[in-house]
Amino acid sequence: MTGFLSISRALVKGYVRDRQAVFFTIFFPLMFLVLFGSLLSGSPTSEVDAVAVGDVPLVDDLPADARAAFDDAFNLSHTDDRAAAVDEVRDGDAAVAIEQDGDRLVVHYSDADQVRSAVARGTLQSFVQSANLAAADAPATYTMQTERVEDESLSTIQFMTPGLVGWAIATSATFGAGMTLVSWRRTKLLRRLRLAPVSTRTLVGARVGVTLGVALTQLALFLGLGVALFGLSLTGWWWLSVPLVLCGTVSFMALGLLAGAVSQTVEGASALANIFVLPMAFLSGSFFPLDAAPQWIQAVSRLLPLRYLNDGMLDVLVRGQGPAAVVLPALVLLAFGGVVTLVASRFFRWEAS
Repeated sequence: MTGFLSISRALVKGYVRDRQAVFFTIFFPLMFLVLFGSLLSGSPTSEVDAVAVGDVPLVDDLPADARAAFDDAFNLSHTDDRAAAVDEVRDGDAAVAIEQDGDRLVVHYSDADQVRSAVARGTLQSFVQSANLAAADAPATYTMQTERVEDESLSTIQFMTPGLVGWAIATSATFGAGMTLVSWRRTKLLRRLRLAPVSTRTLVGARVGVTLGVALTQLALFLGLGVALFGLSLTGWWWLSVPLVLCGTVSFMALGLLAGAVSQTVEGASALANIFVLPMAFLSGSFFPLDAAPQWIQAVSRLLPLRYLNDGMLDVLVRGQGPAAVVLPALVLLAFGGVVTLVASRFFRWEAS
């Protein structure tokens, strides 16, 4: 325990004294939060999922050509349970839920995916106009009303924060593990630690412990700043983001370990970590939704650990989902970390070649 505390204390001091590391792991990601939070006050895929609640005569009575176009634009399912349909939209399983009240089409949408919901609403509006034009000899009667399924007090920052937190965690853990390993190997510190009277388990435990502490600090800063400055509203299950962040940190530490294991220099480790993290951030929806992307990109994104971290964070921070929403992302993240760690161990070297 004494060795663990001593190494942890040294790692924390080294981290705090490394201004570049502090900047890129703490302040640089926070700059994106401030930038997007300050500039965005509200923020276009092929067929989108929609749920029809009960009978929707406006859709059923569309002319043949218009109905064919509707079927090309929407994958429409039906239910008589309005609450269940709204829950599908809130959980991201459908872009919109539609129901008809007299001559009014009511569209329930979610701001968790502003791109997809905006496309769906705009397309539905065009079909409302088409239905009115079909009755050329009668005055326009159909109207469309939109209702957001989330609390109207939620701001855009609510839906941006999960992706930015995921990107920050991935960046910090990958770069920290990769560059530390290469630096310690080149300065022969790794060899000295191997010969020191502490076990390898203690050394690894200290490194993992410090990285987890940095990740939790990042989470606290993101959420605190979002709440204090941009009106971020935390759901009742927001604390489930903590185990998600811990699992994500372990997963991306493994990726950093791989980068450090195969690199000879700090610059090389940094470049490889960038290659791992930056494309993954764009392909995992950290900066913008992926629903407008081609299907092959969406398929690739589901192979990336950051996608599961982002989706899990969105579920617990925005959609208010409980523990069940954490299970799959946590298992995927831990499994990915385990596999990558095994691969990295094949390339690991105590001393520079």
